[in-house]
Amino acid sequence: MQSFMSTPYLLLIPVLSFCLLLLLFIQWRNTHPNRSRLPPGSMGWPYVGETLKLYTESPISFFSNRQRRYGDIFKTHILGCPCVMISSPEVARSVLVSEAHLFKPTYPPSKEKMIGPEALFFHQGDYHSRLKKLVQASFLPSAIRSSVSRIETIVLKFLSTWQTRTINTLNEMKMYAFDVAINSAFGDKRDMDVEGIKHLYQRLEKGYNSMPLNLPGTPFNKSMKARRILNEKLRKLIEKRRREGGEESGGLLGVLMGNKDGKLNNLSDAQIGDNIIGVIFAAHDTTASVLTWALKYLHDNQCLLEAVTREQEGIRHNIVEENRGLTWDDTRHMPLTSRVIQETLREASVVSFTFREAVQDVEFEGYFIPKGWKVLPLFRTIHHSEDFFPQPQKFDPSRFEVPPKPNTYMPFGNGVHSCPGTELAKLEILILLHHLTTTYRWEVIGNEDGVQYIPFPVPKRGLPIKVYPKNNN
Repeated sequence: MQSFMSTPYLLLIPVLSFCLLLLLFIQWRNTHPNRSRLPPGSMGWPYVGETLKLYTESPISFFSNRQRRYGDIFKTHILGCPCVMISSPEVARSVLVSEAHLFKPTYPPSKEKMIGPEALFFHQGDYHSRLKKLVQASFLPSAIRSSVSRIETIVLKFLSTWQTRTINTLNEMKMYAFDVAINSAFGDKRDMDVEGIKHLYQRLEKGYNSMPLNLPGTPFNKSMKARRILNEKLRKLIEKRRREGGEESGGLLGVLMGNKDGKLNNLSDAQIGDNIIGVIFAAHDTTASVLTWALKYLHDNQCLLEAVTREQEGIRHNIVEENRGLTWDDTRHMPLTSRVIQETLREASVVSFTFREAVQDVEFEGYFIPKGWKVLPLFRTIHHSEDFFPQPQKFDPSRFEVPPKPNTYMPFGNGVHSCPGTELAKLEILILLHHLTTTYRWEVIGNEDGVQYIPFPVPKRGLPIKVYPKNNN
């Protein structure tokens, strides 16, 4: 008779042990007084959770299906994190504003490591307040109004390369938004390897929403290698500018380098570098995605496009008469174009949600949220609610002729952690739309409709279009 301790039976021991531990965990989870009060929902598979469903099902249907099934607050597990999703404006405001001290800003581990732990996104308290003031000061209307001519130069350079050829709108808008972000972040670029930084950043961003598996060949591993090289480039640039009095070189970098706290301590190179990368991240993909959608919505609504063109041609007439370039005051007299941007931000909702993290065990809206769990206000779900925006799938800028209900329109977030670069983003969109609508027309190539996520929602294939001079239309 075969011994019980022979090899086949020995192999059963770890399997049985694992099954026993799993059963004990399930029993504990179901009987623990707090765990039983978690929001409803499914956590999916171990570690992977429902991440695969999120990207195969599309975030839009993923969130809406679960909202219909579980209500305005539900749990899931995505990108390596247990999460609670929120689609009520009032509850979202509690997380972002009135009870913000209970929920610190955060991102998935992969994105946090790639942007850098010193970036203002991941902090609360005095350090966050100090950085937020510095960044906001760099992007207030009073600070960016002098940027109009520089942004206009970038716009004209790009538009001159589009004429009579087919372009990938998203790719072109990414290059445009990156150039504006670099200009705002670094000021004087004469001592910089801009192309090298752009190449490294493009490698970095490919891993932003990847699973944090630092194994050779994975997107995360490749991105972290690019981040290390980028760190070194930024360190050398900061060192060089410090030697040459670089605080006067302009841009956010100069502001960060020249700042001292109450004890006259400068920010460290790591703190400066992480926040520069953070600002480029915040200003790059989202603005490019919004611009891509704006061109699609205007193309699909020709009457609206002609109305925007008339508004912009009125401004253009004054510019030609006075023999000057576009000014800040001109951009303040574009009400219809501004409403088009507002409606694009609502309809596209390129930032579908934001990440917060419970800093302690929280009793919230009748549920228990454990410390360390992510909490995600779902902006897109709120922006597409019939209760707040009738016919939400219809592109209708006139809905912004009156202010929306409080807390129902949050394209840039809400509270102390809202995006500080909103005015710059709007400015670069207005300037591009001014020159594009007064000089060119565009035609979408192909009839493939739909949305893809890379990671922000954009039209399929990046919206290929053919651009031609308006006079030839």
